[in-house]
Amino acid sequence: MTIQIGERIPEVVLKHIDGGIEAIDTPTLFGDRKVVLFAVPGAFTPTCSEKHLPGFVEHFDAFRERGIEVACMAVNDPFVMQAWGATQHVPDGLMMLSDGNGDLARALGLEMDASAYGMGVRAKRFALYAEDGVVRQLFVEAPGEFKVSSAENVLANI
Repeated sequence: MTIQIGERIPEVVLKHIDGGIEAIDTPTLFGDRKVVLFAVPGAFTPTCSEKHLPGFVEHFDAFRERGIEVACMAVNDPFVMQAWGATQHVPDGLMMLSDGNGDLARALGLEMDASAYGMGVRAKRFALYAEDGVVRQLFVEAPGEFKVSSAENVLANI
């Protein structure tokens, strides 16, 4: 079942690279702050690299001016997320999170089966806005679309 507005983010451990591989659990990531988490089906894939991540890079300062942290997540390993962030000129502070086994995507009910494309289980394209670990807004894309989870749409609706 897909997470709903008003529900708490499930407790899951993600990875990111900060010097070395670091673990971060969702209570730490989302607790006592405002966070936009957006997820992409895969790093280095066309829509993710040409539109989704670049939009959040472009509007990163606008989120920060509102006191909102920004994190990108994909079902990729932390090394891929680090390399993708470097090629996309991700600013310091925009976390590139690895949900390597799809644990958070599954816990949120926002996983998809991309086996037909040789990609296995991935995260659906989505964005969510949470305050103190509770989902306040949720933007889930229909298959093959990129509209509601864009940085511009999220900024306009939070």
